[in-house]
Amino acid sequence: MNSYRNNAIMAGVLFIIATVTNMLGNLSIQPLLDATDYLIQISANENLMITALLLVLISAFASASIAICLYPILKKHHQALALGSVGFRVMEGMLYIIGVVALLSLLTLSQEYVTAGASNASLYQISGTLLQAVKTWAGQLGVLAFTTGGMMYYYVFYQSKLVPRWLSGWGFLGAALSLASALLAIVGLLTPLSTVFILFNLIILVQEMVLAVWLIVKGFNSSAIAQSEKPEIK
Repeated sequence: MNSYRNNAIMAGVLFIIATVTNMLGNLSIQPLLDATDYLIQISANENLMITALLLVLISAFASASIAICLYPILKKHHQALALGSVGFRVMEGMLYIIGVVALLSLLTLSQEYVTAGASNASLYQISGTLLQAVKTWAGQLGVLAFTTGGMMYYYVFYQSKLVPRWLSGWGFLGAALSLASALLAIVGLLTPLSTVFILFNLIILVQEMVLAVWLIVKGFNSSAIAQSEKPEIK
């Protein structure tokens, strides 16, 4: 029982770390990536880029660790979905790492671009565009992995009543809307970071912070933990 309490606290802390570091990291560098002279801007802000990407890297590991931390308790209610959530959230972390590698490569490219001056400028621009595309696609696929894994453990939360059903239901709805926004962005029907896109993702953002506080303060429902002592559902 005590170990599950520790798992709840750790998961709550990881939710906060993953969300805060991801937002700080991506919001810090997005103006540089959106600039028309982004290769010059990135080179001129090397320290900002490295710091922001370090934050995103922390977010990637924290995101993967959330489902791993929840697995010992969730598997007692539904082993397949618990394992699936781990797989998808680890995949999410790996995709975010790919995005970080792409932007580190973009940083190197920008420094070479500034050194080379006007020489082969078009080649540098094409390479920069490709690296930005890798970052964008890795991010969007990462959201797909995140929401799929999230819906799995929110379903288990709802069925098991480990947390209040209003909270797990809110999470499932938020993850579903976030998944929809990512799919719409991939097919070109929604612009990433547009007002509608942000609204679609705001629900899960707020919910995860509420869930984090709940897990830290309240932990899992003790009666649901007692129920988990029954044979596992496989």
